[in-house]
Amino acid sequence: MADEQSLQEQYAPNNACFGCGPANADGVHVRSFARGDEVVAEWLPQEKYEAFPGVLNGGIIGTLLDCHCNWTAAYHLMKTAGADHPPCTVTADYSIKLLRPTPTDGPVHLSAKVVESSGPRAVVEGTLSAGGKACATCRGTFVAVKEGHPAFHRW
Repeated sequence: MADEQSLQEQYAPNNACFGCGPANADGVHVRSFARGDEVVAEWLPQEKYEAFPGVLNGGIIGTLLDCHCNWTAAYHLMKTAGADHPPCTVTADYSIKLLRPTPTDGPVHLSAKVVESSGPRAVVEGTLSAGGKACATCRGTFVAVKEGHPAFHRW
């Protein structure tokens, strides 16, 4: 995945989102990749994102899952519409379950898939794991925005 262009780099290279924007120098830079009906990512934690020594901050976990699941929805909506570019999508709702402390001594793995879809909306479930164990899960609804919305054309 390191040499491959992520969904974010391919479709939104100028996006400044803190979680997934390639253009945000201070962001966490989630890099998501389509793999069949799933979207996956690997992210390397840094000490500055720890809640306490050796454990990833819950807000960062939420950011990683939110952005990764949002891109899962956008990619799905693009494919469903037969489009060549994903629609700009926003989070309508999402919930995170923190299952166990997420260690920062190795990579974090993200996986997500669409579980429901209707029109411009997609419901996505995602998992964040580290050391081979699920550390957090997410379920969220993501919506393609229309012209006039502040996020329209953000990509």
